[in-house]
Amino acid sequence: MSSPLQPLADYVVAQAEEAATKTASGLYLPDNAAEKPKIAKVVATGKDVKQVKLGDKIVYKSFSTTEVKVGTEDYILVKEEDILATVK
Repeated sequence: MSSPLQPLADYVVAQAEEAATKTASGLYLPDNAAEKPKIAKVVATGKDVKQVKLGDKIVYKSFSTTEVKVGTEDYILVKEEDILATVK
């Protein structure tokens, strides 16, 4: 997947995973009760990013992102230093 956004320096463009709409026990959650996801898939990286690559799933700090909507797609911009881990 390519991104219409090209991040600068040490920024990463990612798409957040959908929040769960059903609990493990089968209860459906209303939209305002669903927790925001903290895992996203990397779709573009700036030229100074060294530790993540396209396609990686990342765990990021929830309050350190910039949310952007381009067309019908939602993206987040995250500084590389605010990425906490990659998911295998």
